[in-house]
Amino acid sequence: MLLLGIDLGTSSVKVSVVDAESGKSIASAHYPETEAEIISLHPGWAEQSPDTWWEQVQLAIRKLHTRGNYQPEDIRAIGIAYQMHGLVLVDKYQQVLRNSIIWCDSRAVETGDRAFAGIGREKCLYHLLNSPGNFTASKLAWVKEHEPAVYEAARSLLLPGDFIAMKLTGEITTSISALSEGVFWDFRNDSLSADVMEFYGLEPSLVPEIRNVFSVHGLLRKDVAASLSLREGIPVSYKAGDQPNNALSLNVLEPGEVAATAGTSGVIYGVTDQLAADPESRINSFAHVNYTSARKRLGVLLCINGTGIMNRWIRQVSGNLLSYPQINDEAGRVAPGSDGLLVYPFGNGTERMLNNRLLHASMLHIDFNKHDAAHLYRASQEGIAFAFRYGLDIMRQNGMSPSVIRAGYANMFLSEVFAGAFVNTLQVPVQLYENDGSYGAAAGGGIGAGIYKNAAAAFARFTPVKTVEPDHSKPYEEFYQRWLEELYRNLNQFSNI
Repeated sequence: MLLLGIDLGTSSVKVSVVDAESGKSIASAHYPETEAEIISLHPGWAEQSPDTWWEQVQLAIRKLHTRGNYQPEDIRAIGIAYQMHGLVLVDKYQQVLRNSIIWCDSRAVETGDRAFAGIGREKCLYHLLNSPGNFTASKLAWVKEHEPAVYEAARSLLLPGDFIAMKLTGEITTSISALSEGVFWDFRNDSLSADVMEFYGLEPSLVPEIRNVFSVHGLLRKDVAASLSLREGIPVSYKAGDQPNNALSLNVLEPGEVAATAGTSGVIYGVTDQLAADPESRINSFAHVNYTSARKRLGVLLCINGTGIMNRWIRQVSGNLLSYPQINDEAGRVAPGSDGLLVYPFGNGTERMLNNRLLHASMLHIDFNKHDAAHLYRASQEGIAFAFRYGLDIMRQNGMSPSVIRAGYANMFLSEVFAGAFVNTLQVPVQLYENDGSYGAAAGGGIGAGIYKNAAAAFARFTPVKTVEPDHSKPYEEFYQRWLEELYRNLNQFSNI
């Protein structure tokens, strides 16, 4: 029995087929081959076309079938993971009304700040566990204010995964986890937030039917099944944002367990059973995939927008001559500390952990006679690791102190330089696993369809492929403190502008 996982990322769509019995991924594919476009019509804006997502999902699945090592008709369930916080609006015919305003778009920061002040800081943090900030609810309010015709035509607001499920099944549903990532959910009342909806003047009828993350969100339509060589009527039985899904894929489900990812963005994601909020709202708490009213499980999320995208940018501006493995090798020939070169990876929108400041990326202490491309590669990866440390220290202030972090053996964790800088700066070992978002989505689909009794059954054969331990001989604390000193100077200058 096979499971299909779809991971709708910012850069591409990845799909995998997992054998439910062995727990092994037997085929994977992604589309497009080059990184997908982010449309930026104005500074700080970031959009993508949902219809393009759907086209890419279909092309990725067809590409997956060409692997030839499984029978598509043996697939019995579909799970979906997706980039968080995006806004998709459709009309009564399920037609897209505008491009999706995606996670790293900054246009709604002021909108969210007004709601934070208007609803009240204490009330927001107590009930929502977050500032409305730059999340989906604020993006919807921005559309209502600036594009009233679009808002009037809208009949449903969807998160990106809700949209893909709609295209597969024709049904529109959502979940508490999805609504919480949009900051629509009141955790104290366990209901849609009346405060948010009333402050923004949003119509509750826009919110789709709420179902459990692990449940049937619709059955595969006949026409779509025929187009994708799949069985008609198989369930879409799981939908989750990429970070809760990444945690599921790493079997991070219980209080105290922590996951990390270093893809386009970087995230530390820890699970807690406490309804608590950071007083400065620099980190965010959302309903985890296994959240219920009776058994609270929240994901505490720290996001760094500029992570893999910084690594990609460095590769592009240095000529695109080297592959990522070659870049990692080049970075490895430079000593830790990058001979004093400092990089700040904050060039992908406002950073919540920096109090929603749009700081921009920067490089300091460049020496034309000493630094070359290899130094840029290493300093970028170290700067990203230092940003993770800055974020983890915020989480530590809020009671999250991991003894080990789990991560997929993918993206930036494939670099020995980055992995070493990460563990030696954070002083926490990292267990690396051979799985990814599409694997987690497939496993989630199996849980939701009842093919697995529970998550424990889905991850019964779960073991790390590699563990990276801190090397106390390397003075990363010294390098980090230099980086931190310059960051504080920059933040102080920003505050005085």
